[in-house]
Amino acid sequence: MTTKNHTTQTPKVIKREFEGTVVSAKEQKTVHVRVETVKMHPKYKKQYVTSRKYAVHDEKGTVQEGDVVRFQECRPYSKTKRWFVISVVKKTA
Repeated sequence: MTTKNHTTQTPKVIKREFEGTVVSAKEQKTVHVRVETVKMHPKYKKQYVTSRKYAVHDEKGTVQEGDVVRFQECRPYSKTKRWFVISVVKKTA
């Protein structure tokens, strides 16, 4: 008789990542980031831009308005914050 040692592994959760522009950095440890996406109209085939704002957690507080940041999904920090800053892609002067 052979017994196999089965190890239970939790499934790897794929977390969403976005890149957007910081539109507000007035709060402590929170920045508001606008993400723009290009969509196509189903009937007329014209492209148009939609945007959405996310409340993102910034632990160090180094991000300023106008910066382009990458952020990832995480556990809820508050009622509206479910994202945190991974890196700053482009700093403003």
